[in-house]
Amino acid sequence: MEKRIRYIIVGCSIAVPVIVGFLIYQPVAAGVAGDWTRSLPHINAAINATTSLLLLAGWYFIKQKEISNHRITMLSAFLLGCVFLVSYIIYHSSVPSTSFGGEGYIRLVYYSLLISHIILAVAVVPFVLIALYFALSGKIDNHKKIVKITYPLWLYVSISGVLVYYLIRPYYG
Repeated sequence: MEKRIRYIIVGCSIAVPVIVGFLIYQPVAAGVAGDWTRSLPHINAAINATTSLLLLAGWYFIKQKEISNHRITMLSAFLLGCVFLVSYIIYHSSVPSTSFGGEGYIRLVYYSLLISHIILAVAVVPFVLIALYFALSGKIDNHKKIVKITYPLWLYVSISGVLVYYLIRPYYG
């Protein structure tokens, strides 16, 4: 992998969680938008659900050796991930985080799911970028190796994001 590409991937992999973490711990720090941003969690859940479906379709297409359809669905999933990230940053720069109000067993389920989702969402960023680089640069053998790790992580992050949303949705103001 080219040195320049490696720097870009490392930079993005560090910048994304730092920016998101800052905005979560300093809500309304940027104040980039108004009340309309309160609808973003609902939109983000739809984006995550669509990303999950695209990832499953991409897996189906590659198993069918439909490379063109696989490429389209996976690039679409990547682009939706980018849209999600921008929307997530806008939301957390404008609205304080919502507290989960569930009690008992569901609280343990929610926080277990949330913590695993957050950790894997951070961890998957470099893997997705590397897999994308290998695919776009025609290094298909390398691409195949990295997606054995990337794909299940990315799919878990997308699906768990939707589940986290449905568990916290009753507590949005």
